[in-house]
Amino acid sequence: MAGFLDEIEPLKQTALAELKAAPDIAALEQTKGAWIGPNGRFTALMKQLGTLSKEEKPAAGKLINAAKVELEAALAEHRSELELAAALPKHPTDFTLPGRRRTLGKLHPLTQVTEDIVRAFRKIGFAVADGPEIEDEYHCFDALNTPADHPARDSQDTFYIATKVENVFPSPGGEGRGEGGRSSLLRTHTSSVQIRVMKSQPPPVRIIVPGRVYRRDNADATHNPTFHQIEGLYVDKNVTVGDLKGTVEFVFRELMGSDVKIRFRPHYFSYTEPSYEIDFTNALVKKMGKDWLEIAGCGMVHPQVFETVGYDPAVWTGWAFGFGIERIAMLRYGINDIRLFYENDVRFLKQF
Repeated sequence: MAGFLDEIEPLKQTALAELKAAPDIAALEQTKGAWIGPNGRFTALMKQLGTLSKEEKPAAGKLINAAKVELEAALAEHRSELELAAALPKHPTDFTLPGRRRTLGKLHPLTQVTEDIVRAFRKIGFAVADGPEIEDEYHCFDALNTPADHPARDSQDTFYIATKVENVFPSPGGEGRGEGGRSSLLRTHTSSVQIRVMKSQPPPVRIIVPGRVYRRDNADATHNPTFHQIEGLYVDKNVTVGDLKGTVEFVFRELMGSDVKIRFRPHYFSYTEPSYEIDFTNALVKKMGKDWLEIAGCGMVHPQVFETVGYDPAVWTGWAFGFGIERIAMLRYGINDIRLFYENDVRFLKQF
């Protein structure tokens, strides 16, 4: 018994020395296996307990267990030290220097303006609607009372991408694409979504439709073949032009400042009657040396449009208006070239 107990302390000290001397994690794991692994020297000593008498086993077991606990504690401590050393820089580092901060991105200015517009409309109970950018003539023109000979339907103004396409994008009302098949195109305005929404639900309707639209314009300071629009539609009983004017004034004052003034000028749109152009003025417009700036088109929804979507024009009235998001952003930020929004120049974008 005495000889057996005398072996425990020397073995423990040797094991501790080798564990603490391990230069890296791999060497430490190898040393662990040599001493307290399944085939380790200290494990072999524990197996010898079976050769002792019943009276000798308690004292020997206590010593071996205490030694094993000490070895495992030394193993864990040295492993932490090695892991910390491995994580430290290989070269001298001044930890008092300022840290490297990640540059935070920003929303595109057009996205910022769109979100501000949506926020203003949501304050007065409007929901956001969306629809496909690849449209058909029915939703983009026919249902909006736009005749076949209207200039907007000419291939010089609109991007047509196929002909006689049937049932590719069925509308919410269930009819096939183009009510039996018509040319597909890139939508020229988001008004097509108004038709889809009215086809899919009974009135009242109160929606706004932000989205990308396409027209065959040559890119210059004020035009781009791809741009963004937002349209509003309100349908209910006893809706008047007064409701339209009040909504327009509220939204543009939210966007452009409390000093905004609005005026309506008679105009013509095939899908509204009466129709108006909206001009606005504020301190910014005056600073530009102008009295008024045209900003949007609007009007009361044409009875023919209501009949097309299945609304009774004798019961329901409504208004619609739309404007370009780029134009609002250009006025708001004093930008004189629409192409700047699409060049992805970080020097421009980071200003917003």
